[in-house]
Formats: sequence, C-alpha cells, structure tokens
Amino acid sequence: MEPVVNQEIINTAAAHDGPIETDAVIIGAGPVGLFQVFELGLLEIKAHVIDSLAYPGGQPIELYPDKPIYDIPAIPVCTGKELTDALMKQIEPFGATFHLGQTVMQVQKQDDGRFYIETDKGTRFLTKTIFIAAGVGAFEPRLLKVDGLDAFNGTQLHYRVKNPALFKDKNLIIVGGGDSALDWALNFAQDGENKAESVILVHRRDGFKAAPASVAKMKELCDAYEMQFMVGQVTDIVANNGKLEQVKVTGGDGVTRTVPLDMLLVFFGLSPKLGPIANWSLEIERKQLVVDTEKFSTNVPGIFAVGDINTYPGKKKLILSGFHECALAAFAAAAIIFPEKGKIHLQYTTTSPKLHKVLGVESPVFD
Repeated sequence: MEPVVNQEIINTAAAHDGPIETDAVIIGAGPVGLFQVFELGLLEIKAHVIDSLAYPGGQPIELYPDKPIYDIPAIPVCTGKELTDALMKQIEPFGATFHLGQTVMQVQKQDDGRFYIETDKGTRFLTKTIFIAAGVGAFEPRLLKVDGLDAFNGTQLHYRVKNPALFKDKNLIIVGGGDSALDWALNFAQDGENKAESVILVHRRDGFKAAPASVAKMKELCDAYEMQFMVGQVTDIVANNGKLEQVKVTGGDGVTRTVPLDMLLVFFGLSPKLGPIANWSLEIERKQLVVDTEKFSTNVPGIFAVGDINTYPGKKKLILSGFHECALAAFAAAAIIFPEKGKIHLQYTTTSPKLHKVLGVESPVFD
C-alpha cells in the first residue's frame, strides 16, 4: 500500500511547451530535498523538484514509513511519514513544483551557463542551478538468486512490505538477518490485525545484524513455539501449476529440508545505484559525489550535492547533517542566481520582517 499523500500539494507540474526555465532544480524529494526547497525559499528562489518515486519522502517513506526516528532536532520521535508530512507543510509557502515518477536521464551544461535537464518522461528544464539530493541513489533490492524464483516476484515473492494485510493468515518464510527481516518476522508472528498463520525465519548463520532486543524477542517467540528459526539458505523451489508451494533450505549441516509456504519475503538489504548520475562528469568517490564543505558544490560549479549522496572529510550520513548542508548550498546558489545582489546577508526567521513576508506570517511584536 503506497503512502497516502496530498495530491493537491504534490502533483503540481503542468503540461509545458519547451523546456521549463527556472532558477533551481532539486533532484530527490526525500527529507533533505524537501528541506532544500525551504532554504531556497527563504532566499526567494523557487524550485522544481524531481523524484523517481510517485510520492515525496524518499527513503523514510519507502523503507520505514511507520518506524520511529529519534534524531531529528527538537522532535523527540516521529515516523518517516510524519517527518515527510511536516516538511511538506513547512515548504507550502514556497510553491515548489513537483515532477514525480520521473528519473533525470540527462544533464548538460549550456553555453549561457545554465543546465539542460531531461527526464525519462520527456520533461525538460533549463536551470541556473541543480541540487542533487538523491540519497544514496536509486535503491534496488538484493535478490535471492534461485532458478525459477523470479517468476513469483510480486505475487508470492516479496522484497518489501507495502501492504501488511496481504500476509495475514498466511504461512510465511522470511529470509534475512538484518533489522527488516527481524522486524517483519516479529510483526507477523505476534498477535495483531495482520498476524500470519506461521512464520519461519531463515538466515545463513545464527548471528544477526539486527537490534539485540529484536534478536532476543525472536528467540523468545521461538521458545514459545510462536515462530521458528532455521539456519540455512534457500537453494531451490518446488512449484506446481504456476504456484510456489515449497522452498528447499540447505542448512549448515549440509542437510536440505523442504519447507511449505504461502509467501516468501526476502530482506537482503538494498543496493544503491547511482544510475545516470554516474555519467554527468561529476567527481565520484565510492559511489558518492565529492563536494567542498563551504558551498557543498560538486566539481561542476552550479551543481550542488546534499545529503547521503555526497562525501567529504568527516561526513556523517544523518538527516540533520543534510539539513545543514542545504542551508550553505542555498546561499552559494543565490550568488549564482542573483549575481547583482552581491553578498547575501544571513537573516533570522525569528526577527526578519522580510522573511516573515516570504513565509506568509505576521511579524511578532516584542516588548
């Protein structure tokens, strides 16, 4: 089940003849991309936002919309969806235009200094600046490679859970040893509205890359016969009449056991792919874009990279780090977009009447 979003807010792109001319294009509508809209908006720069997903929110919405996040400043706890909703609300005054379900395929520097952008849907832009906020690139699940298994992808084979109700009262085999595998195994094994008929967790070893509390709870449920754990790997399948009926699990003891199932859920993690970004003449280090720490500019002036997509000495992949990077990148972009203004001075949203006007709020009266 895809996240519920406000269509009036996000589907703001309209048909357009010729390239859309703009000051800024943001590639990526995750938390950092959304906050980049805000920082640009404070400087009176309107942005167009492109994302390959059909909804804003990026990794938190796609991977853990209902899981708690604890390290957003001043917010003790929020889910990925709550964070996305709050950011969307925060950027409402700036009227960003969203182009969702599209992937940027081409970026070319023009003779006049602007950049030509084209998406896989044929949407074209001419922009003075580009902000790449694409997380760690496009996510692709690491696949379970067993002959014939791909035929059941999306029906009985799943690499992510979008609709938990689909697995209610089913016999599940969950493969993996990380947080996602443990979280969903616990979710479906315990009493709840989507409780499965049975849950078997399969991992290649008895060590896990998951929260110790989750591992302890899993073992507790196994001891209570509310789920099972098997050490081994899925090495083959048994299918009849187009239906996946069993998988064969080969254990560390070399014995292969045949296990019946209704659904197979695989959580081997996600593999980041830079995709077309790798062809844009940008300096790349270990699948990340190299930036400076003054402007968060790439090696191509006018193209900035913020959030998990970038790298620099001391880089920490935290949402709050990306928010900081957005502010400095916005000021650097303003110098390109408004060269006639000279140095742009920092103003504070608490006291600046100009920023209050931009935000559409009344200036407070201080005694």
